[in-house]
Amino acid sequence: MIDFALDEELALVAETAQRFSDQQLLPSQRAFEAQRALPEAMRREAAQIGFDRIDWPESAGGAGLGALARVLVTERLAAGCPGAALALQPIGAVAQALRAFGGEAALQRHLQPLLARPDARAALVFDARGQWTSDGDALSGQAAWLPTDRVDLLAVLSRDGLRLVTQGIVLTEVPGAGLRAAGASELRVDRAPVEAAWTDPAAAALALAHARVQLAALLVGQMHAAADYSRRYALERVAFGKPIAHHQALAFLIVDMHSAVDAARQLLHEAAWRLDAGRPAREAAATALIEATENAVFIGANAVQILGAAGFMRDYPVEKQLRELRALGLLLGGADAARDDALPASFAAPIDFLATTDITTQGA
Repeated sequence: MIDFALDEELALVAETAQRFSDQQLLPSQRAFEAQRALPEAMRREAAQIGFDRIDWPESAGGAGLGALARVLVTERLAAGCPGAALALQPIGAVAQALRAFGGEAALQRHLQPLLARPDARAALVFDARGQWTSDGDALSGQAAWLPTDRVDLLAVLSRDGLRLVTQGIVLTEVPGAGLRAAGASELRVDRAPVEAAWTDPAAAALALAHARVQLAALLVGQMHAAADYSRRYALERVAFGKPIAHHQALAFLIVDMHSAVDAARQLLHEAAWRLDAGRPAREAAATALIEATENAVFIGANAVQILGAAGFMRDYPVEKQLRELRALGLLLGGADAARDDALPASFAAPIDFLATTDITTQGA
């Protein structure tokens, strides 16, 4: 028998994050977007609760609850406002990347100084195609868009290593279509000194799996919010004498949307479970991100469609939810980069069918 119930500790974590999201993020999401920032008091409260360090080991000042706890928190914060969820977790995936490469010593050395500085932010960039270049101990590269207006520690993750930069980081503010509560900037470094570097493909795969799981959690949380709001709207909006949700075409669409959320969530939770259990998670994390990214396109567009022309108005949250889902789908290289890792290694190599198949050609 499969038991999907959370244990008491994880259930309390999820309840706390849900209450914070419902009471503080959801009602003010438009204000956060306009200000490109969150109130200082809110950030302090989130830090005291420990949202950002829920999966850090206890010896490093965290709760030691693992990847699934991080997913539960991130899902619920993202349902209120994914940009705010990013801003409230200013270290994000960088922590697990450092832990994968350098263990708890790397966490203590590189992240503890940030925690003592107000507004400090760390950002992780995935160099999927090897476009960042090294010249000795200097690093050069750029990211056209990151959801932040500040980077104190930049972690550049490749498929075989991790490099850290704290100097020479140049940010240029850009308008940004989504995740504005976290900020929006173009990032560039030109021969910036590398503070620390590691080469370890296995650690890189683990760090990338953690990052993809956290990103998929943001997508699932906002997908759930979009699907649930459009369902409630369809139950209240009356046309031809009955709620539009009672018309068969919309009823089937609403069911498909909620099924898509649940499918993405199940894959996400399996990937998080694998990380916590120390099992291989590269394929599971990549698959979870692909499912979440593709389902987000389906849910965001149809949530707007259910509201009709009203869906594009700022009076309703679905236009923002559509923008947020599309923006999230661009991070970490999106589904395209994840497809490189979704298949087991034994299936990843291209097959030469001409060499393995006996083909008889007949002339006309």
